[in-house]
Amino acid sequence: MLRLSFTIAVTLAALPHISAIAAEPATPVPQAPSCHTGSYRMADGSTLDIGPGPSGTLRWRRPDGQTGALMREDDGAWTSTLGWTNLPDGHRLTVENCAQGEIRFDETPGRRQSLEQIDTHFQGSGVTLRGRLTLPPGEARVPIAVLVHGAERTSAVDNYSLQRELASQGIGVFAYDKRGTGRSEGRYTQNYLTLATDAIHAMHEARRLAGERAGRIGYQGGSQGGWVAPLAARIEPVDFVIVSFGLAVSPIEEDREAIIFDMTRAGFDADVQRKAGEVADATAAIIESNFTEGFDKLDAVKMKYGKEPWFPLVRGNFSSYLLSTPEEAARRDFPALVEGVPAHYDPMPVLSNLDVPQLWLFGGQDRDAPPFETLRRLEKLKQAGRPVATFVFPNADHGMYEFETDAHGERMSTRQPQGYLQMMVDFIKQSDDV
Repeated sequence: MLRLSFTIAVTLAALPHISAIAAEPATPVPQAPSCHTGSYRMADGSTLDIGPGPSGTLRWRRPDGQTGALMREDDGAWTSTLGWTNLPDGHRLTVENCAQGEIRFDETPGRRQSLEQIDTHFQGSGVTLRGRLTLPPGEARVPIAVLVHGAERTSAVDNYSLQRELASQGIGVFAYDKRGTGRSEGRYTQNYLTLATDAIHAMHEARRLAGERAGRIGYQGGSQGGWVAPLAARIEPVDFVIVSFGLAVSPIEEDREAIIFDMTRAGFDADVQRKAGEVADATAAIIESNFTEGFDKLDAVKMKYGKEPWFPLVRGNFSSYLLSTPEEAARRDFPALVEGVPAHYDPMPVLSNLDVPQLWLFGGQDRDAPPFETLRRLEKLKQAGRPVATFVFPNADHGMYEFETDAHGERMSTRQPQGYLQMMVDFIKQSDDV
């Protein structure tokens, strides 16, 4: 039986964690033919991951963060575009024998690695969940990372490339569809305690399936998973926790910090930042009422500041949706969209009492989940002796994606930062000392 040895005080007010949830700049759709998907060992000693992309495309990834989308041409070959842009990057994939896993990327031949995959269904907290354990070839004991969802509603088993990328680096990986997504049962929720309990069940299932090959085991959680994974580790300790672009502040605080960061990036001063904080106050009141009250306050803020030059640049996390959505639609649609999110969840009581080694990775240009207050809080935990390590990739946005800016000021994701994957690999493989 799972027990809570501490009390979590949460307010179960709904919260749109929409803009900060994407694990990909574009949402994946049904998986490409299975014979394409895999981790490939290239003749030059490098590795290449190929996975599904949207609308029949493929996506390639290198361990150093380079990536591109692959579109099939009439001659059967696949041509690549840079990152998640439409810009050609000159790369070309030829599938020489799909069934045998033989490819040629540019001029280099490669063969698909024989990773071991074990599909399963297991009991979560009152629901049956679908999962997949991916192991490196061989019989050696390996560390295992359990991938904890962000707030996306897509299938982790079908779409998470990290399960192959880590496995190709000698790490076992367990991916699972969280409740209400993919082929898992249950109703979708963003209640952190429920999701943490499911993560613990997933950890048990990963250990069971790996058997004698199971070494150190822990969690890797992205975005919303940054609240869930430490909570799961506090309920039942594991060997490590990695948080990618997650936060040590509440969702309400996240939105406010994102709005202030909007103003900072645009070059506005402290007075404008104070005014923009009134937007955060107004949208927070709506969230706290579960979308039943506070719309008059938001209308008043729009009337007061709507014509000022900074106002159109307010993005925030959920505030942009409330600013652009008619009241009737917000009242009707948003509560179901964000069911279960604890808007005032304070992660610090968990983190302050968490002795599990942790690695926190951030994007320095993260517009959805700015890391600045989180970094200050984690530094205090480090000074207090907690086993916390942090690293900021200065040019990365949410999801750990570097970008270029187009002529309209929009960000175009181009790659993941060099060193991001390797840092996780090294942390998982190292001893318990941070």
